[in-house]
Amino acid sequence: MDAPSRPSAAPAPRGTGLRVAVVTAFPPGRNSLNEFGFHLVRHLAVQDDVAEVVAVVDETDAGAPEPMAGVRFVPAWEFNSLATVPRVLRALRRERPDAVIWNLQFASFGDRRIPGALGLLLPALARVLGLPNLVVLHNLADNVDMEEAGFASSRLQAWVMRTAGRVLTRVLLRAQLVAVTIPRYVEQLREGYGARNVLLAPHGSFEEVTTPDFSPRPAPRQVMAFGKWGTYKRVEVLVDAYRLLRERGYDDLALVLAGTDSPNAAGYMAGIAEANADLPGLTMTGYVAEEDVPRIFGDATVVAFPYTSTTGSSGVLHQAGEYGRAVVLPRVGDLVDVIEEEGFTGEYFEPSDAESLADALARVLDDPAHAEEIGRRNFVAATGIPMSEVVQWHLLHLRRLLPGGSP
Repeated sequence: MDAPSRPSAAPAPRGTGLRVAVVTAFPPGRNSLNEFGFHLVRHLAVQDDVAEVVAVVDETDAGAPEPMAGVRFVPAWEFNSLATVPRVLRALRRERPDAVIWNLQFASFGDRRIPGALGLLLPALARVLGLPNLVVLHNLADNVDMEEAGFASSRLQAWVMRTAGRVLTRVLLRAQLVAVTIPRYVEQLREGYGARNVLLAPHGSFEEVTTPDFSPRPAPRQVMAFGKWGTYKRVEVLVDAYRLLRERGYDDLALVLAGTDSPNAAGYMAGIAEANADLPGLTMTGYVAEEDVPRIFGDATVVAFPYTSTTGSSGVLHQAGEYGRAVVLPRVGDLVDVIEEEGFTGEYFEPSDAESLADALARVLDDPAHAEEIGRRNFVAATGIPMSEVVQWHLLHLRRLLPGGSP
């Protein structure tokens, strides 16, 4: 790895507002939830009652984050490192923020069992240090198919992982507040764990976007998929469906596979590229920088979700909605909850069934008016509550945790 990134210079804290630390993966690093972390930090930094955001971010070989007004970056942890806990705690002791927000899912700190689990102890340890803290939790171990997600290779191992996950869930609930993005998670944590510090926080739209152009995209029509690939998100079924469509006479199609390998599946996308070198119209973008995201979604006719299971709320679904895109979706796991509870819609297919996926794509491609209707509904669902309002909600609850805060 390159030499550790130095914290970026930033303007002095403004006024007497809060100094908020955010522990998160962050671009240009490619670890899970980096995009959510970027927008969370960005919107926090422009709030009038926030003096400074201290972004406690991951060190990666991708380099340091771009400077951001009102934000000081403190690289303090590495994915799968056993040193993450002491390093993050030292950073928080040194910075002594007024409050801490943790942007987490169960594999945030590692896909290896010990470093991944140790990292999830941090919110409870920060509370011991006297730091008011709120966890934004994007998935629950109870709902993750451990084998499909690449965390277990047998049923016994999956059972052990689920049991360990339940223990770690109880540890995470030692934070003063835990915010989840799916209503069913609130019920599960209250009923299954007796939690009384769990609240529902909408995912929020990343951008305050203008109404997109919902009209049909020019040829070639693009089928696009975006993600971190190789575990429960696998593109083989989408490639097979694309081949079927071309055999059916859809000659004006292109397939865009955007994104990189999952941390659990190094080399996966290189294997896909090699196996499909002969496929006409295939583009593999690799990592997509934040400034290129609007173009990737804006050029797509339809966004496909070739998932076999899910591990929580889908940021990609929210992005597809923000850009007014039609989607094709499997009816699996928590994705169903997100779709039905947040107002998204799309064409559905059977997971891992290329024929079913091809049929779903055809229903969108053959009916531009239907595709536009899906895009409009998803835009309304995704932009109903902007991230700026979600951030204000977080700050309201954090202030209640401070000395002298209202109950």
